[in-house]
Amino acid sequence: MDFKLLGSVLLVVGTSIGAGMLGLPIATAQLGFATSLLLLFVCWAIMTVGALLLLEVNLWLPQNNNIITMAGKTIGPVGQIIGWISYLMLLYALLCAYIAGGSDLLNNLLASNGIVMARSVSSIVFTIIFGSIVYLGIRSVDYVNRGLMIVKFGALFLLILLLASSISLPNYSSGVISQITSSTAITVTVTSFGFATIVPSLRIYLGRDVVKLRKAILIGSIIPLICYILWDAVIMGVIPMTGEHSLISIAQSKNSASDLVNTLTTLASSHSTVFFVKLFTSICVLTSFLGVSLCLVDFFSDGLNLEKQGMSKLGLHILTFLPPLIVVLFFPNAFIRALEYAGINCIVLLVLLPTWMAWKGRYSKELSNGFKVAGGKVLLFCMLVFSLVMVIRGIIGAIQA
Repeated sequence: MDFKLLGSVLLVVGTSIGAGMLGLPIATAQLGFATSLLLLFVCWAIMTVGALLLLEVNLWLPQNNNIITMAGKTIGPVGQIIGWISYLMLLYALLCAYIAGGSDLLNNLLASNGIVMARSVSSIVFTIIFGSIVYLGIRSVDYVNRGLMIVKFGALFLLILLLASSISLPNYSSGVISQITSSTAITVTVTSFGFATIVPSLRIYLGRDVVKLRKAILIGSIIPLICYILWDAVIMGVIPMTGEHSLISIAQSKNSASDLVNTLTTLASSHSTVFFVKLFTSICVLTSFLGVSLCLVDFFSDGLNLEKQGMSKLGLHILTFLPPLIVVLFFPNAFIRALEYAGINCIVLLVLLPTWMAWKGRYSKELSNGFKVAGGKVLLFCMLVFSLVMVIRGIIGAIQA
């Protein structure tokens, strides 16, 4: 077995299946299951194409180049500025969501065991403990992530089996298809497939092995799609859309992550279900926190031209973790809203920018060589139109919220 490829696939899966998975059924509740299923397929296809375009552009350049260098070589200074802004806003928003969700779940877990901890303290503890794993480098993150992913998949499928008996079929008939254009539903779903940020890190790990890189992206993106479908089917089947303990009420809560856990444990029929609910939701946050943090460290290393050694390494990790931690300390209930803002930047960074870079590199600067995503100008044009429409729609929705 190729354990390096397996580890790469799991890094993609781990980066995808995280706190965004907890937010999916909450953000798409008003759509109903059938419409949310359609949205999942559309967003998966678009984000996977964006990841492959990012890989294509990355392979034009030497190893260790991240999005800033890629944008500069293809688009120029404007691309670098857009890359800096969108990348920082995306990954900081994601880390805000993961630290907020992680500390919320940590507080909830400790409280259920009679331990009271201030929310600010739990945020700091969460960041220091799991940020230390990222500090040790991609190999440490890979090994820890492998272990967490095995436990996560086991917990997920056992949880699905345990909750299946509590599914109420009438819950699937609710939903409004017109809500598919909801900015929150689209941006949170897009964010759930925002794994392409790890593509440059995978290139560092796997070198120029295009076959393994493509497999890591394709297999690593299909696994989350299947998991999301199963997860949405169970959650929307067990928790009603409206009422006291409903998905709508959870979406309006200030503590969405812990309220989802508490609602599931309230509806659960056994102690085993309660255990697996808490285990799965906690690991979801951890794996995405590790993957996104690793991406941001590599991004700063490339953008600031700093080696990941000595004081430079410490500085890179302070830049990675301190700003989102400060935001969460002042705005601890930022889970769903942070995911929504992350979705807007996710479209800019992982759909618009890779498409633009591929267009410029292929047809203006003639950098294209080797691996090439099929579809030509038609595919690139459709991706550009989609990304622009979704960004405008997302900004309008965020302003109106």
